[in-house]
Amino acid sequence: MFSMRTLRRLISKLRTFIGAHGEKPPSGIDFEALQKVLNYSIHNKELFHEALMHRSYLQIIGKESATSNERLEFLGDSVLNLIIGEYLYYHLPDSEEGELTKIRSRFVNRKALIILAHDLQLREFLLLSPSANQIPGKGKETILSDAFEAILGAIYLDGGYKEAKKFVERCLNNVISQGSLKLHDENYKSQLLEQSQAISLDYPKYITISEVGPDHDRTFTVEVFLGKKSFGVGVGKNKKDAEQSAAKKALQKLNLNKSLT
Repeated sequence: MFSMRTLRRLISKLRTFIGAHGEKPPSGIDFEALQKVLNYSIHNKELFHEALMHRSYLQIIGKESATSNERLEFLGDSVLNLIIGEYLYYHLPDSEEGELTKIRSRFVNRKALIILAHDLQLREFLLLSPSANQIPGKGKETILSDAFEAILGAIYLDGGYKEAKKFVERCLNNVISQGSLKLHDENYKSQLLEQSQAISLDYPKYITISEVGPDHDRTFTVEVFLGKKSFGVGVGKNKKDAEQSAAKKALQKLNLNKSLT
């Protein structure tokens, strides 16, 4: 007969294995569904099994020969930087090196990768331990972004650079068309601050000219100054939007001035 203490230990170990909610850990991947979301025909399933296997899952399967997705993630990161660089080179022919570098950083950072992973619904295919599956917030998002890079690495090895490039460009076009990611930086205030400092002007100063309308539907008008000179007036439903509008007009004026010199 088991003692109560031994029985509790056995139950605890069993819960660790099958998860707190009595769910069995995922035993495999629906490759037919995966091919549909990736829009890619898989040749080597083992590569994609590895790409979706978080290191926590190794504890579940207990195979010393199994490999998590970390090596494919490393490869995918390198491939992604090359593809994004080429994409921006051809899509933004008038942008200089510094601007291209800044834009690329927006497309390869963790936030962008999370958006791409969510768009592909990669969470539905991840192989995780029950404990890792319960990680909240940023921890789970990091796992997702790593999985996207690993999937890209798998596509690169499975189908070559051409297929990897087609995959990334499809993903980018989807999220850009949805407005989830933007090709151009629309933070006009930060752009204005950067440009004004680059040409030795004063810091931008935003002054609220007026606030009209009832509390639930107010309209703000803001004027932006560089030194004592006004560079633009913007209108918005809140101060932030009005300041962004004013900054956008100031940037247009600065660029016009530069083109006339």
